Amino acid sequence: MTKPTKISECVASSRRSFLGGTGALATAVAARAMFPAGAFAQETGPEFKGTRLGYIALTDAAPLIIAKEKGIFAKYGLPDMDIAKQASWGATRDNMALGFKANGIDGGHILRPKTHLYTTGKVMQNGQPLPMYTLLNLNEDCQGLSVSNEYKGLGVTTNAAPLKEAFARKKAEGKDVKVAVTFPGGTHDLWMRYWLAAGGIDPDKDVSTIVVPPPQMVANMKVGTMDAFCVGEPWNEQLVNQGIGFTAATTGEIWPRHPEKVLAMRADVVDANPRATKAIMMAVMEAQMWCDKAENKQEMAEILGRRQWFNVPVADIIGRIKGDINYGDGRAPVKGSNLLMKFWGDKGETSYPWKSLDTWFVAENIRWGRFDPNLDIRALVEKTNRSDLWVEAAKSLGLTAYPTGDSRGVEKFFDGKTFDPANPAAYLASLAIKRAA
Repeated sequence: MTKPTKISECVASSRRSFLGGTGALATAVAARAMFPAGAFAQETGPEFKGTRLGYIALTDAAPLIIAKEKGIFAKYGLPDMDIAKQASWGATRDNMALGFKANGIDGGHILRPKTHLYTTGKVMQNGQPLPMYTLLNLNEDCQGLSVSNEYKGLGVTTNAAPLKEAFARKKAEGKDVKVAVTFPGGTHDLWMRYWLAAGGIDPDKDVSTIVVPPPQMVANMKVGTMDAFCVGEPWNEQLVNQGIGFTAATTGEIWPRHPEKVLAMRADVVDANPRATKAIMMAVMEAQMWCDKAENKQEMAEILGRRQWFNVPVADIIGRIKGDINYGDGRAPVKGSNLLMKFWGDKGETSYPWKSLDTWFVAENIRWGRFDPNLDIRALVEKTNRSDLWVEAAKSLGLTAYPTGDSRGVEKFFDGKTFDPANPAAYLASLAIKRAA
């Protein structure tokens, strides 16, 4: 695996030409839009005019929704793109297996580890592999670890340890202790497990894990189905706004600038339609840039809140996308923090699909027994991560400075643990609570 972050400088005026009101990008995009093929001035246009991509009602799906609402897909020669709401991550998996030609989906907004879980067949019907590619990272940060009001006043924050005794006492009374995640082996499952384990709570022995679709988290906690949950926004904010529970920590406090959802597609579709794939990526990348601008946050919240997308009050969306965190449990709210959801970054480093970050997710799923400890992590990441296509799309967008390479470097977590992507075995050996030998 290569050394940390290398930035490709194609011309000297990189960041200024790109970030200065996105002037260079706007000029390049406008020029390309003049051609019938959309993004392809000197190429044949996309192989199709559209396909269907799935999304779950979570704020990190915003780039797909904005690309549709703002006509960006159409500008890149894809006027018939269908961005279709999925009922759950399980439904997303099943529709991905069907594919668009069988009335399913060809890709979309998914949990980053799902690319590995689908490709290996670990979560597929009859263990049948479904080769997938991660094309870009949709966002960083802004998920939440939320807890029922039953545990208010215990001082539960990034430190989950105060829950250990409370959970043990509840179990001694013959009651179940349940924590909810959105998909086994997915990002929210891994955040919940990491947080609990760091607090000395074994997620497989001290609690029971249940799977609940994101939009149903708040309603289920209201009726007492679970003691804690991990999910993306806007559901943690909605929980606090309705006075049902509180946010112990945002996931950006567990691992600063962690990756979350990705744009992934079936490998067979990408391989058969390289120009259409690049057009999809360019549209989504442009939408990510739009979503990252502070002046667009209000409009983004209003669009996402519409009935056809989330059907959620704007007040449940707007705060945390600006870094305003209302934790509940008597904690003072924070304003304008760096815990906001990030979509692009200065030079696309948020969007770029670092292979080192995939390495962590595979290692964590080894930690909890979802993958065999002898799995060749690097081979799986190389098979599924298409950072090469991201660079091609960046060049076609006219970007002059962007990330390249495999590694973002050593990652640091809130509990003092570090992850060196060149040595995942050392990371696994350092963890006290795990299933992997």
